[in-house]
Amino acid sequence: MILDLARFLAAERPFWSELEERLDRLEADPHTPLGLEPTRRLHYLHQRASADLARLQTSASEPETRAWLESLVSRAYGEVHETRDRSLRLRPLRLLLREFPRAFRRRAGAFGLACAIVLGGALFGGVALVVDTEARTTLLPDFLARESPSERVRDEETAHPDRLAGARSRFSASLATHNTQVALMCLALGVSYGLGTALLLFFNGVMLGAVAADYIAASQAKFLLGWLLPHGVIEIPAFLIAGQAGFVLAGAILGRGDGAPLRDRLSAAGRDLGALVAGVACLLLWAGFMESFLSQYHEPVLPYALKIGVGAVEATALAAFLLLAGRRETA
Repeated sequence: MILDLARFLAAERPFWSELEERLDRLEADPHTPLGLEPTRRLHYLHQRASADLARLQTSASEPETRAWLESLVSRAYGEVHETRDRSLRLRPLRLLLREFPRAFRRRAGAFGLACAIVLGGALFGGVALVVDTEARTTLLPDFLARESPSERVRDEETAHPDRLAGARSRFSASLATHNTQVALMCLALGVSYGLGTALLLFFNGVMLGAVAADYIAASQAKFLLGWLLPHGVIEIPAFLIAGQAGFVLAGAILGRGDGAPLRDRLSAAGRDLGALVAGVACLLLWAGFMESFLSQYHEPVLPYALKIGVGAVEATALAAFLLLAGRRETA
């Protein structure tokens, strides 16, 4: 049968264009629900385009049209015969604003365990420093152990306010990078059945408790709150969530009470782990920004009451987000 190519293209091209538009919309927003009629229409357009491609293959002309139609039929085939869960497709905003808080709530027990370990470490560090003041050099980081809290407060309050001029962005990036590395290590240590994650959480809790006890004993609690809260109310929960992710990984490996194969357990936990890691990374980016641009400035440049107030607002907003975000769609 001789094909009247010009008439064939004129008659069929509108159907191809319609198929392309539908595929573009579907690929741009894969979570858009399709009703029965749109699904039937998509299937019909795919079948028609496939038949047209077979007819066009007999013609040696129009190679560009044939190549475009081949691509169109391939895309349509992928959508019509899709078997993967569309919810697993990467959508950054949905991942951060919905899946992250949902994963946090689903794995609340692991978060509670991380909090308990850090709190235990903080109590140990605080008591150890009060009982043995010589332990400062062991329990505190070097930059804090070199001088007393009163000396550091004096140095910070008399330092030039623009000492970070031109380096704030670099300092913020270095903080976020270092903290993210520590958080990822906390997660990765979950492969040690959670023991490595627990030790890292406890060690950081010890250091946090020792710092708090050192400054409180020196009557510098106001400086401590003004220094730590603007970034700490984000950084510390991010680290706890990283520990939560480590325990989720450990639970999937141990599989207590779950007779499923290890591969299936890891696959089931993978979605929550990805959401938690993405959320931790974003939280640490914000914490690095706040530490560089706000936490490093003290009185008389910035009043401590202002910095403490900013920290309180951040903590409230983060708690509301983790507890409430994504609930409506889940319901």
